[in-house]
Amino acid sequence: MDFTSLAFIDVTRIYGRRRALNRVSLRCEAGEIVAVLGPNGSGKSTLLSIGATLLAPSSGEVRYGDTTGPADRVALRGRIGFLAHDLYLYPELSAAENLDFFGRMYQLANVEQRIAGALERAELTDRSSEMVAGFSRGMRQRLALERALLHEPRLVLLDEPFTGLDDRATIALQARLADLRAAGCIVLVTTHDAETIEQIVDRAVMMQSGRLIPVEDGSGSLRERCRKLSALRV
Repeated sequence: MDFTSLAFIDVTRIYGRRRALNRVSLRCEAGEIVAVLGPNGSGKSTLLSIGATLLAPSSGEVRYGDTTGPADRVALRGRIGFLAHDLYLYPELSAAENLDFFGRMYQLANVEQRIAGALERAELTDRSSEMVAGFSRGMRQRLALERALLHEPRLVLLDEPFTGLDDRATIALQARLADLRAAGCIVLVTTHDAETIEQIVDRAVMMQSGRLIPVEDGSGSLRERCRKLSALRV
């Protein structure tokens, strides 16, 4: 299965009395990096979890090309790479064992070769046999990113991927995202750090209290434009 677009269409998600998403519509195309900006609690993580088919919208729908999420969820998940706040790593396993587990779960060919490349990109080759429990947050973040990309997904959903990264790792991640865009992937990134993402993003939107607001091109930095937009919406 392959697809060239991701579309949220009037997506609402309700938890009890709280409306986490309120009629959100957003379309992302292949070969595009879209940033979803906004503070904690604005609905960013909920949006990505729905895109990853881990949550169902209360109303509205999500389309992956011509396919809707419920139509073939197993096949869809094989083409989606998702990095969440929960990094989905097993602390009692080594870095290599974590990647091996996910590689075999996806029934990937050339698993050992893929693992070696992932560890090199994460700069963890010399720590491959160490348990993840002893890793720093930045090391776990780098490993989790490679775990999410191990099966070469066409849709990449990253929730605050720059968390815990030092300057060198941040630059490496920016380059990695640019490579994914060049390969024709759909990349949707949530972040509260407009300065870090501005250098590589094609388009940005802002989440505010569950509503999506486009950030138009214009003068000033992305952070400044978001601040002005927030002020107008208060």
